[in-house]
Amino acid sequence: MSFAELDYALDDGIAVLTFNRPQHLNALSTPLARDIVAALEAAGADEAVKGIVLTGAGRGFSAGVDLNEALSLTVADIEPWFRRVAACYRQILLVEKPVVAALNGIAAGGGYQMSLVADWRIGHAGTRMSQPEINAGLPSIMGAYWMSLHLPWALNQELSYTGRIMEADECRRVGLLNELVETAELLPRAKARAAFLAGKSPTAFRNTKARFRELAFAGYDAAYAAAVAGMQAGYANGEPQAVMLRFLKDRERAGRA
Repeated sequence: MSFAELDYALDDGIAVLTFNRPQHLNALSTPLARDIVAALEAAGADEAVKGIVLTGAGRGFSAGVDLNEALSLTVADIEPWFRRVAACYRQILLVEKPVVAALNGIAAGGGYQMSLVADWRIGHAGTRMSQPEINAGLPSIMGAYWMSLHLPWALNQELSYTGRIMEADECRRVGLLNELVETAELLPRAKARAAFLAGKSPTAFRNTKARFRELAFAGYDAAYAAAVAGMQAGYANGEPQAVMLRFLKDRERAGRA
């Protein structure tokens, strides 16, 4: 099975989906988002697949949306672009098989949110998680919604308003990570955990996940609409574009130094 920006491998009944844009810390481009949805649909339909692992190539899980792509958007582009990104979250929830996120580094923004809708999250000492949209001039709305399913209100507000990065120990302590393992054990443990969950009674697991899906989708439409409206308002004022352009220029200068 071949995808443009994702590697798909089947290992003893576990489909490993590796985001493959390591030079961009696996930032969510439109092609990668489409690949993620298509690969999840394929794995969900394949009887040989019992469970699914999501991970990233190189040093990160996913650093969030591709800023170069986001910078080029117009107000009219926002809704169709965000629909493609949000389709990743929806498909992780829609697939009936267990989905384990193996967080091999930074999981920020859209990458962080993908991990939050997975059935299990495993990290190592280098794992970091962040909801940094506000620092890119974007409202923290969809991320705040997913965090509301995991975290207390005050911590959700803190992370949404500051965009700060959480180190692995904090992620484990507040319950965002189910497990912390040695770096070399990350992918083996993730595959073993997916196999373990897949070994549960199929009907019981399927219906348990279906109930979590119902709870997750209960406020999804409102969060989606608010996120689109908030981004459109920001883009109309030019705020996200100014912040992202400054960040990309600073990164370019740092790379030349």
